[in-house]
Amino acid sequence: MTRPTPLSGFPEFLPSQRAAELVVIDTLRETFELHGFASLETRHVEPLDQLLRKGETSNEVYVLRRLQEDPDSRDGTDPSSGPGLGLHFDLTVPLARYVLEHQGKLDFPFRRYQIQRCWRGERPQEGRYREFTQADIDIIGRDTLGFDADIEVTEVMAEALSRLPVPPLTLHVNHRKLIQGFYLGLGLDDGAVVDVIRAVDKLDKAGVDGVRRLLLDLGVTEAQADQCLALARIKGTDAGFADEVRALGVQHPQLDEGLDALVTAVEATAHTRSDQFSVVADLQIARGLDYYTGLVFEGRMENLLGTMSICAGGRYDALASDGRSTYPGVGISLGITRLVAPLIGRGLLDADRSVPSAVLVALPDEESRESVRAIARALRARGIPAETAPSAAKYGRQIRHADRRGIPYVWFPGSGGERDSVRDIRSGDQQPADATTWAPPDDDLRPRIVNPSLNPSQGEHA
Repeated sequence: MTRPTPLSGFPEFLPSQRAAELVVIDTLRETFELHGFASLETRHVEPLDQLLRKGETSNEVYVLRRLQEDPDSRDGTDPSSGPGLGLHFDLTVPLARYVLEHQGKLDFPFRRYQIQRCWRGERPQEGRYREFTQADIDIIGRDTLGFDADIEVTEVMAEALSRLPVPPLTLHVNHRKLIQGFYLGLGLDDGAVVDVIRAVDKLDKAGVDGVRRLLLDLGVTEAQADQCLALARIKGTDAGFADEVRALGVQHPQLDEGLDALVTAVEATAHTRSDQFSVVADLQIARGLDYYTGLVFEGRMENLLGTMSICAGGRYDALASDGRSTYPGVGISLGITRLVAPLIGRGLLDADRSVPSAVLVALPDEESRESVRAIARALRARGIPAETAPSAAKYGRQIRHADRRGIPYVWFPGSGGERDSVRDIRSGDQQPADATTWAPPDDDLRPRIVNPSLNPSQGEHA
């Protein structure tokens, strides 16, 4: 068999790299559950007519079928062939279907998080993959959903991002009513407002001069264009940004409502700020305003790779409708693979060991194998990951075996009436120990992320 060729867009990690990814996943899961969000996993396939409702993704859906299936039999007349199915490309379409299908058994507001694989047939590049893991949180109401849900989702995702042991992250937040009300207050009509929002949202790519030309082409006056660009330049990590908005002299009820809501969101996340994380009111971002109706979010990672968007979301008035009820919601999607894979690929992110084991129990000789297994069982019974040495080699070789895999402790069974002992092979310190009472420090119990080049303020491990 020839050596396999890697498939572009389908990342695979080495064991220590996978351990680093799991640290990120476990941190997110723990944070979401601390806030009472229930875990949900939906099926990986959905009917094609549901997946293709988002027309811009129609050429990215992976179709699911049997190899020998007759393409003409997908009308449901052949019992061996179901309706056209495709792999889901995000977790929003499955959530909408799930809520409609199970709404009679769900309690609303329905609070769920979902960490699951998705597939998207786009051109692979750094940060974009054909197979990837995504993490979503949403709060879904039935017919109504209070503004407090917006604040809670903002706070939960801010806390989750602030705990991730990765390069500095920033959660940018804006509000649709703020920018829409501002443009209405400038005298633009409803139809022009949508076009102006889309133009201003291109600032990062087109630059100030490019956006100015777009605005003038839309019939916006020079004075109105100046005001639009002045609003887009406003950013702030505290409520002071509101004074800058008011200083522009534009008035409209929607502007006031959106501004108050955005101030509340920024203040609610003040406790999450650190050198590694911040929440910023950013009046430039729009995030698909034909869909979102309130707060909008975009998370960005600043690192040696530049600036990369790693999460997005917002408030929407209708996730789905069954003709009787409408289900509004607010949520954020985080691309775990998009966050982790570029760092791993460049050797900037790894774990301090390739196995979960905190302890290797040394094997003095083959006759001691059962007693060695008993020691490992006693450690595992107390929640300490442990494995036994594969052979009764010299202790020096067994220590090197542990060191190569990143296992921090080696356990030496006692003999001739001597007590067992355990050695920290990093420092060389060795102490008598009892498998029924000894425990490693909490930091050594599980693999930890190693990223000294990216987070020097956190030390060697995070």
